[in-house]
Amino acid sequence: MWAVLGRLGVAQAVGPARLIAVRPAAAGAFSIPHVTMATHFSKDQERIRCVKGDLFSCPSTDALAHCISEDCRMGAGIAVLFKKKFGGVQELLDQKKKTGEVAVLQRDERYIYYLITKQKVSHKPTYESMQKSLEAMKAHCLNNGVTDISMPRIGCGLDGLQWEKVSAILEEVFENTDIKITVYSL
Repeated sequence: MWAVLGRLGVAQAVGPARLIAVRPAAAGAFSIPHVTMATHFSKDQERIRCVKGDLFSCPSTDALAHCISEDCRMGAGIAVLFKKKFGGVQELLDQKKKTGEVAVLQRDERYIYYLITKQKVSHKPTYESMQKSLEAMKAHCLNNGVTDISMPRIGCGLDGLQWEKVSAILEEVFENTDIKITVYSL
């Protein structure tokens, strides 16, 4: 939601304080008086949007992503909810994915990405395995027309990675794409 700040030619998004300059509408944009919104990313727009809320309340058209181990145990954290909601553990195991890859389920028109970031449930992921899994997910997204992904702060709960580093990896991996990522936290 946008609140226009009078004749200053500035709009402010509700959420983290961040001011943006409003410019005349350009090709590929539409305009509301005093506010211009681009229909495509420009280099200075954020690709990753962080919101508070339930991940599973995201639009049903968004792909979902989270991290698991090669053994597909999913016995703790948000992985338990993915297992209950989408099932498919044997389907995931049959894909025989290794650390640094991504297993994929399709439910209706939605893809669910299982980033394989460690060998066993008792292990911890590395930033390298996270990046490789994200690259594999990006390739699948590009090959299958996925433009919106919702996810938790991947690797930062029970796995113990730092969000600042993970979000920088996300930005780097997806920087030359039109894929938008929404990160949910409670």
